[in-house]
Amino acid sequence: MRKRKRVILFTLLSFSIATGFLISCSRKHSSESGDAGSAPGAEVAAVQRENLSSTLTVAGQFQAFQEVDLHAKVSGYIRRINVDIGDRVKAGQVIATLEVPELNAQLAGTQAEVRHSQSEITRAESEVARAEADYAALHAAYTRLQQAAQQRPGLIAEQELDDARGKDQSAAAQVSVTKAAVEASKEQLGVSRAEGKRVQTLSDYSVVTAPFTGVVTMRYADTGSLIQAGTTSNTQAMPVVRLAESDLLRLRMPVPESDVPYIREGGEVDVRVLANNKHFTGKIIRFTRALDPSTRTMLAEVDVPNEDLSLSPGMYAETSITLQNRPDVLAIPAQAVVTSEAAPYVLVVNRENKVEKRAVTLGIQGPERVEISSGLAEGERVIVTAQSNYQPGEAVRPKAAAAEGRQAGGGQ
Repeated sequence: MRKRKRVILFTLLSFSIATGFLISCSRKHSSESGDAGSAPGAEVAAVQRENLSSTLTVAGQFQAFQEVDLHAKVSGYIRRINVDIGDRVKAGQVIATLEVPELNAQLAGTQAEVRHSQSEITRAESEVARAEADYAALHAAYTRLQQAAQQRPGLIAEQELDDARGKDQSAAAQVSVTKAAVEASKEQLGVSRAEGKRVQTLSDYSVVTAPFTGVVTMRYADTGSLIQAGTTSNTQAMPVVRLAESDLLRLRMPVPESDVPYIREGGEVDVRVLANNKHFTGKIIRFTRALDPSTRTMLAEVDVPNEDLSLSPGMYAETSITLQNRPDVLAIPAQAVVTSEAAPYVLVVNRENKVEKRAVTLGIQGPERVEISSGLAEGERVIVTAQSNYQPGEAVRPKAAAAEGRQAGGGQ
């Protein structure tokens, strides 16, 4: 009986010990499960290698490739104006014709001077011919007298011989005088012709022509308007029209000082025109190589063909200038980087799912991705949102960020 009691007692004691052990294990498991469930979640992204490029997005403005106010070089009344605003004109096309009566009179006077000078040359050349004939006769007479005097001394009186010599020399001098008169008449003809060309040139300026192919953007005068000569800085001189070369436009973009070192000729520019929803790619043709002291920006230009005139000077465009291209670099989302006064850093989730604060060195920065020059290794995970909610050493439950998950899905 006692033996049976001992067996029952031993059985109850063993059952009690087993029950206590199971309860203890169950509590420990429940505690561990509770700890894991209480860890905060964190959106993470993996450090990956990719090709990055940095871009500058600025607002650009279209301007005519060249634009000028056309003035008349002479004063006069507009007899006829052939264009109006919006008209397309060709280089050399007549824009307006001026009426300048006094200039026509001057031109007629210079033409008469030219004819008079030509007549004077003809008369002087005749005088040369006459003088040469007289000289030939007198020289022959003197030569004969001189020969006779030499053959028969005393036959010719010395006075007669001296008179013949004097007439011969005078005739020679007269030939020189008449030839000089011819040269003077020719010089006067040159002066008359030069004056005639000057007046003719001024007369030609009474016709205002287009210096290049373009569009008339403004008309300042009408038929009968008095136009002053635009040859001085006189502000009262009114232009006839304003002409803009709009078949080719300049797209001007202000580049901040920090990005100036990356601007180069041939650099690629992505252009979006919001007014007409046009999208195209251009290249930087020129830049000023100097900063505007007031804005600390430098102007860069893209030449944009505009033969259909779908773009107008003054329009704005959203431009993205490619500054740098870096292939196969470590990159993370831009929002994963925390900037501070000391240095930028990121929060890394290690293999034990604990948070580490890691200082990083940044390379080029794109709109969504940032290059990591040092501080991270490929495959490490960084927290991309709400970094202020996590402390170094804290355990977290990492989960792929939404954008990262979509990127991974797309890669498959």
